Amino acid sequence: MCEIVNARWGKTAHITFLFFAFCANIIVTSMLLLGGAATVEALTGVDYRLASFLIPWGVILYTSAGGLKATFLASYLHTVIIFAVLITMITMVYIKVYSSDQIYAFLEQTVSYSDAECEAIFSNEDGETFFVKGQYACGPVSGNNGGSYLTMLSGDGLMFGIINIVGNFGTVFVDQSYWQSAIAARPSSAAKGYLLGGICWFAIPFSLATSLGLTSTALMLPISASEAGSGLVPPAVATELMGNAGAALILVMLFMAIVSTGSAESIAVSSLIAYDVYRQYFNPDATGKQILLVSRIVIVAFGLFMGCFSIVLNEIGLNLGWVYLFMGVVIGSAVIPLWNMMTWSKASGKGAVIAAWSGLILAVIGWLSGAQAQSGKISVATLGTNEVMLSGNLIAILSSGLIHYVYSKFIDPQDFDFAELDKNITLVEHDMSGLGAEQQDPVELRRAERWITRRGYILTILLIVVWPLLSIPAGVFTESYFAFWVLVAIAWGFGAAITITLLPLMESSEEILEVLSGMWNYVTCRSGNAKEFSKDEEVEEEDLKAHPDDAVAA
Repeated sequence: MCEIVNARWGKTAHITFLFFAFCANIIVTSMLLLGGAATVEALTGVDYRLASFLIPWGVILYTSAGGLKATFLASYLHTVIIFAVLITMITMVYIKVYSSDQIYAFLEQTVSYSDAECEAIFSNEDGETFFVKGQYACGPVSGNNGGSYLTMLSGDGLMFGIINIVGNFGTVFVDQSYWQSAIAARPSSAAKGYLLGGICWFAIPFSLATSLGLTSTALMLPISASEAGSGLVPPAVATELMGNAGAALILVMLFMAIVSTGSAESIAVSSLIAYDVYRQYFNPDATGKQILLVSRIVIVAFGLFMGCFSIVLNEIGLNLGWVYLFMGVVIGSAVIPLWNMMTWSKASGKGAVIAAWSGLILAVIGWLSGAQAQSGKISVATLGTNEVMLSGNLIAILSSGLIHYVYSKFIDPQDFDFAELDKNITLVEHDMSGLGAEQQDPVELRRAERWITRRGYILTILLIVVWPLLSIPAGVFTESYFAFWVLVAIAWGFGAAITITLLPLMESSEEILEVLSGMWNYVTCRSGNAKEFSKDEEVEEEDLKAHPDDAVAA
C-alpha cells in the first residue's frame, strides 16, 4: 500500500500513510494478544503477562522461517480448524443440547426478571449479590425494542454497527496484510477470493454470536460486561456445554486464529520496514537476501514488542472490546484518501496528507470532548462508551473524506494517469516470478476490477442496508422468526466451512497431485512427477491409436 502511495504522491504522503499502516498493525495485533491472553488465563490459569509473551512465539517461529508462503499455507490449515470448531459449537447449541425454541424461551425469561430477582440470581453462597445493572445479562435491555435481545431495533447495536464498519474499513484499507495478500494472488483470483472470503468470514461473527453469544445470555452465565469485552464469552459457554473438552476446543480455535492473523500482521510489519523504510530510505539497491534478513529480524522484534505492549494496555485497563471500538478513531481518517488514491485521478497528494492528519486530530478532539460532555470526566471507562467512540469514529472518516474532496476538487486538482503507476514501482532484483502475460494484461485487470466492483457494492448493500431493514418490521422476533434466523446462521456456518475447506483443494488439485507424486517418487527412488506421467500416458495413447496392430499383438 505504502509503495503505491509513494509512487503516486511522493515522500510526504508515503511517510504519512506509513504511520497509519503501523498503527493498524499494532492495533490489530494488540487485540489478538489482549483477547488471547485473557482467554488463556481464564481457561488454564496461566498469568496473562506470561501468556502475552508466549503467544507471539507461536507466530515468530514459523513466520520468520517460512515468510508469506508459510503464512498462506498455515492460514488455510488454521481456518479449516477454526471452522471445524465453529460448526461443532453450532451443533452442540442448536442440535444436540438445545433447540432454537428452548434458547428463545430462555432469552424471554432472561429479560423478564426484575432487579431484585437479578440480585438474588447473581449472588454468592453467603447471599451477597454481585449484580450490577447493565453489567450482567439479566432483566430488560436498555435501548432495545421491548427490552428484548431478540430484535434488530437496538440503539447500542446500531452504534456498534457503525463503529464496526468504520473500524473495519480502516483495517481493510490501511492494514498492509490485506494488500500483500491481494498482490500475491492473480488478479482474477484475488477479486473472487476476497469476495468469497468475506462471505465465508461473516459466518464467524454471525454464527458464533447466534450460538455461543446468545447461549451465554440465555443461560445467564455470570459473565460481566468487562469479561465479555475481553472475549471470554465463547470459552465460558463452551466449558458450560462440554466441560474440559469445550475449553480445549476453544483454546485450539483461539490459537489457530491468533497464529493465522498474527503471522499476517508480522509479515505486514516486516514488509513495511524492509521495503518502505530500509529499501526506500537506507539501501535502495538492497538484494533479496538483505531484505529477507531485515524481515526476519523485524518479525522477532515486533513479536517481542507486542508482548510488552499488550501487557501495558492491560495494566492501564484496556481490553479487546475497548481497543476494537477505538480502532476507527486512529486509522479511520486514512480510509477515504486511500480509496481516492486508487479510484480518482484528481485525488491530491497534499490533500491526502492534510486530510489524514486533520481527520485524526479532529477525531481525537471530538472523542475526548464527547467523554467530557457525556460523563463530566475523562477516563478509560468514559472514553469507551458507544456514544463517545461513535463520535470519534465518524469524525475521523467523514472529516478526512470531506477535506480531501474539497482540496482535490477546488484547490489542488490532479490529472493522474493510472497507466503510469507501474513505472514508479521498482521490483527487487526485477523478480517477475508468477507474473505471466495474463496477470499483466490491462484488459484482464479491467475485467477483474469491474467484476469485483459490481458484486462488492451489491453484497455491501445487501448486508449493511437490506438485511437490517428487512428485520426491522419484525420488531421483537417471534419464535418462528427466530427459528428461521437460527436456520440461516447454521446454513451459513456449514456452507462457509464446506466452501473454505474444499474449494482451495479443488483449485489447487493439480499442484497438490504434482507435489504428492514427487514425494512418492522420492520415497520409491523414481523420477518424474504427475505432469510427466500424464504426458507419458498421452504419448502412449497416441502411439496405440497410430499403430493399432501393435496393440493387438501386445
